Amino acid sequence: MTEHIVPLERFVDARRVLVGRINHTPILTSTTAGRVLDARGIRVGDGRIYAKAEHLQKTGAFKIRGALNKMEALTQRERKAGVITLSAGNHAQGVALAAHQAGVHAVVMMPSGAVRSKVDASRGYGAEVILFGEHVGETWARMEEVQAERRLTFVPPFDDPYVIAGQGTVGLEILIDMPDVDVVVAGIGGGALCTGIAAAIKETKPGTRVYGVEPVGSNSMTLALERNEIVRIQPDSVADGLGSPFAGEWTLAMAKHYLDGVVLLDDPSILAGTRFALERMKQLVEPAGAAALAAVLFGQIPINEGERVCVVFSGGNVEVDRLGELLAGAAPLEIPAPVV
Repeated sequence: MTEHIVPLERFVDARRVLVGRINHTPILTSTTAGRVLDARGIRVGDGRIYAKAEHLQKTGAFKIRGALNKMEALTQRERKAGVITLSAGNHAQGVALAAHQAGVHAVVMMPSGAVRSKVDASRGYGAEVILFGEHVGETWARMEEVQAERRLTFVPPFDDPYVIAGQGTVGLEILIDMPDVDVVVAGIGGGALCTGIAAAIKETKPGTRVYGVEPVGSNSMTLALERNEIVRIQPDSVADGLGSPFAGEWTLAMAKHYLDGVVLLDDPSILAGTRFALERMKQLVEPAGAAALAAVLFGQIPINEGERVCVVFSGGNVEVDRLGELLAGAAPLEIPAPVV
């Protein structure tokens, strides 16, 4: 294996692991999104934008894919001892359910201020949840202590070849359902989903372009690509699912090798994508999950005449109590009337 590059066979193997254990999520379409682009002088294939609906995945996000694939790779000793991870959101729930399905005990470390619904969901999937620390740095330090004390195996949220391979199965499914896709767009946090999709697709259909989307306030991958090294930041974005404090060694190498570009988007634009998905597509998608759609709607992704474009709705775990506040912060997006 080339250093820090996950080969295609790992993605194929991961798909075999996951078939029948997760949802093969559908691809949705939006002609209204096509009209928005047409008004910008961008005519997409079939006049529609396609969306891979991973917000309809088990646990409400794609994270279950990488977590399950990682569980399959554990040794008997590791299975017996159990696993540990750190997350305040979707990764926590993915690891909790994956471990439950695999019969492995999971410890999930979360900051003390983690959203109660996400804490309850992780416990509901069978994980032992430990709340500790005012911020992720404190939680991380305590996680390392618990890991050493109990000899648990760490399940990384993104920088792991098994996790990347699992997340990249989203790309294989897109090719199954949409073999003539020209452009795929996904959000980038730590990078496992976007770079995994890019590798799986480009090793199968090299002509397809793949772009990542990062919030302006959580631009760890953009900085890493610019400086060719891992850069630590303090994430600050409404799209908390894309708020990684750094890119990983694996995901940075994969991004450099496979991605056609990474674009930055501000929070109001990301929220406009969230609002569009709800109002026009009737899909409740969290801000991180709607970033890819928003980047396309605001003309940030290079699209040629007639190309077929698929965005990834990566998650739907929205804090319902904050939904009105989130949508009120959306940037204005003019939607042309349909041609009669």
